[in-house]
Formats: sequence, C-alpha cells, structure tokens
Amino acid sequence: MIKRLLIYLSIVFLVMACGFGGPKKPKNLISKKTMVNILIDARIIGSATLINKQKMLKHGVKLEDYVFEKYGIDSLQFATSNAYYAYHINDYEEIYNTVTDSLEGLKKTLKELKLKEEKEEKKRLQDSIDAIKVKDSLDIIKKKDSLIPKTLKKHNEKDEGTLINPVSDN
Repeated sequence: MIKRLLIYLSIVFLVMACGFGGPKKPKNLISKKTMVNILIDARIIGSATLINKQKMLKHGVKLEDYVFEKYGIDSLQFATSNAYYAYHINDYEEIYNTVTDSLEGLKKTLKELKLKEEKEEKKRLQDSIDAIKVKDSLDIIKKKDSLIPKTLKKHNEKDEGTLINPVSDN
C-alpha cells in the first residue's frame, strides 16, 4: 500500500512539475515585433565569419552583448520571453515565420545588389579598356575620306577587261 501511495505521489509531483498552465506571462515580455528583430540580428551575427567576428572584436563590439544592448534588454528578459513564446506555439511560429521571411528577403536583396555591383564593375572595366585602346592611324584615314573606296571600286569596274595602255617610247 505504501508503494502505491509513493507511486501516486510521484505521478502527482511529476504532473505539477510539468506545469500544465505553462509559463506565466512575464511582466517585461518582449513584443513580437521586437522579438523578431532580436532574432534576425542574432542570426546575422551568428552567421558572421571568423574574420568578421575578429574585426568586430577589434572595434570593441562584444558579440554576446551586442543584441541585448541594442534593444535595451538583458539575457534573463530574453530567456523568459523566449520560454513564454515557445510554450505558446502559434505565437512562436508566427515569430519564426516572420524571421525566416525577413532573412530570405534580405538574402534576395543582397544578391540583387551584388549582381548590380558586378555589372557596374564590368561596365567600368570595359569603359577603361575602350578608353585605352589606341586607334589605328590608317583606320582614321579611311573614316575621314569615305570617297576613296567608292572611287577605287568604280575605277576598277570601268577598267575591267581592258589592257593597260603602254607608255610611249617618246
């Protein structure tokens, strides 16, 4: 009988520990919009390469605290807000869908910007090459006197089939 009582009490304590009501809404709950911005910034910083992280550290940016300082929150406030939203799965899903869409939009915008810059760089390079090219002096003469080729062609057509007049011996 004592074993059964211990088993039942264990089950009751386990159920109470799980907290069927879920976490209570924190007094300083971070809004959904701010939570989205925090997660976007955290993801961008998290994806920075080692070289970029070293540059940020060199300029005095503490990566662990940057996002918290930017939004005026602390890690406990973020953790409690994150736990609250994680329990309320619909809100959490809405937040993460917005984060995903925003990051995809940012990625698309950056790709378009990169392609635009590459096109401009190719155009600048081609313009530089065109400016450096030295024009052939004979090509310039041909363009200046457009009658020469036409005159030669007419002259050659006229003399076609006739013999050249010999130079007189006189």
